[in-house]
Amino acid sequence: MKDKQSRRWVYGVNPVLEALKAGRRVSLLYVSAGRKRRVEEVLAEARARDVPVKVVHDPAFFDTRFPKGHQGVAARVQEPTGRPALEDLLAVPSRRGEPPLFVVLDLIEDPRNLGSILRTAEAAGVHGVVTQKRRAASLGPEALKASAGAAEHIALAVVPNIKHALREMKEAGILAVGAEAEGEVTLWEADLAGPLALVVGSEGRGLRKTVREMCDLRVGIPLRGRVGSLNAGVAAGVLLYEVLRQRART
Repeated sequence: MKDKQSRRWVYGVNPVLEALKAGRRVSLLYVSAGRKRRVEEVLAEARARDVPVKVVHDPAFFDTRFPKGHQGVAARVQEPTGRPALEDLLAVPSRRGEPPLFVVLDLIEDPRNLGSILRTAEAAGVHGVVTQKRRAASLGPEALKASAGAAEHIALAVVPNIKHALREMKEAGILAVGAEAEGEVTLWEADLAGPLALVVGSEGRGLRKTVREMCDLRVGIPLRGRVGSLNAGVAAGVLLYEVLRQRART
């Protein structure tokens, strides 16, 4: 699937640093004059790549453009000309000699949740993340910030319909496991060591009925407190690391 080439902001120390390290085309780096912590690392990377730097003395430059947490560092970057197709993702596990592990997002709308999931997925060695083009969060500045740079290193396929993508993954021998509060089994009872696609539902609504029915298994996370559910990003993290735990034992 192809995206139009466009310029966008990346802000925050880690997202900007990882964008530079990943070779993303950066047209201009902005750094607050009052910024000290870790700024030298960012500036050194920018110098190594001949990226022009503008030192900003007016704090309002950052405060009026970005949410809290910008850390006084931002960059104008060139978007990639395209994103990987689903078949590109499906080819990754065999190249690495690993059992497939994917995350499929069913209409995650909060860009911070998208970024958080990308961060955890990259840390857990996930081979790729699949999301839907419409009615879902895009990989904009907020998601990039929440991913803390992980978005530069994990493949994200944006598909027209995740149900079609799930069908293709299942035909490739990948088990579709839905994350659901009222799962058929707990994550400790489920066998998660084989080829797997973890399907995470949207905030508040969870998995859509049609997506839930496509899952081969629905897995729940036991909750001991008074809160009735977990944030989508937290739930994805808990489940992914249970997958890693089980795989380490095989």
